[in-house]
Amino acid sequence: MEKVFDLQPELENELVKIRPLKQEDFEALFAVASDPLIWEQHPEKDRYKKEVFHRFFDGAMESKGAFLVFDNQTAKPIGSSRFYQLDNEPGIVLIGYTFIERAYWGTQTNKSLKSLMLEYVFRFRDQVIFQIGAGNIRSQKAVEKLGAIKTEEKEIHDPTGKTVKHYVYRLFKDKCNLTL
Repeated sequence: MEKVFDLQPELENELVKIRPLKQEDFEALFAVASDPLIWEQHPEKDRYKKEVFHRFFDGAMESKGAFLVFDNQTAKPIGSSRFYQLDNEPGIVLIGYTFIERAYWGTQTNKSLKSLMLEYVFRFRDQVIFQIGAGNIRSQKAVEKLGAIKTEEKEIHDPTGKTVKHYVYRLFKDKCNLTL
C-alpha cells in the first residue's frame, strides 16, 4: 500500500518553518513579493504588482499545496513555496513557485528550505521535479547544485495564457546533494 503524501504538512528545521498558506496571509506575503528584483528572472516579471501577485496568490490557494515560509529565529514571514502534482504524472511531486526575501539570498535559508521539503518528499517518493522558466538562471543553478538534472524543455501557459519556455529538472533521492 502506498503511503499518503500530504501536500501541506507543517515542517520546520533550525532556520525555517513552513505552514499551509492561508487567505489572511496575503498582505504579509505581498510585502515580501513587492520587491521587483525578486521577479527579474521570472517569466512573469511584474509579479511585484499587487494585481498580478493576487493572481499568483489565488493560484497558490487553489493548489492546496502552498506554504508560507518563516524565518524560524524571528517568526517573520519571508516567502513562499509549494508542493504540487501534475495530472499526467501521478505519484510524482513537484516543488516550485518558491521565492524568498532578498535579504535571505546568499544565505543558508534557501538550502534549508529545500532540504526541509526534500526530506519530507523523499519519505514518500524517490524523485521530485522542478519546472523552471528558461530565463531563471538563479533557480536553475540552485537546483543543479542539489543534483537535479535537466531532462526536458517544455512550453507552459502562464496565468495570462502566454506560452513560456520552461526547463524540467528531476532530482532523484539517491542523487540528492543535500544531507537529508
